[in-house]
Amino acid sequence: MTRLRVQWPEKISSGEVVKVRLLVEHPMDTGYLQDLTGKLVPRNVIRLLTCTLGQQEVFRVEPSSGISANPYFEFYVRASSTAEFKIEWTDDKGAKGQHLQVFTVT
Repeated sequence: MTRLRVQWPEKISSGEVVKVRLLVEHPMDTGYLQDLTGKLVPRNVIRLLTCTLGQQEVFRVEPSSGISANPYFEFYVRASSTAEFKIEWTDDKGAKGQHLQVFTVT
């Protein structure tokens, strides 16, 4: 199961540009590693991660096996009004995840 942590400032004013930090707990297995018996661990990386604020996509990444386990992303968003912040991801095994949080603008 993939877990996710997201962080932005507590107080956000309308029109302000804020930094969003995102940490996804995922093994990001490359398919080149062997387990203790010598068998290759199957590739399983996040294929697509998107962040949507309200109805607008504000961040999209299609990571490859070159990204380490538990990838960390940082990006900026201009806050205009309070809206739902939705993060969705899909990995190689077909597992999908979603995280919803309210992005509050004062």
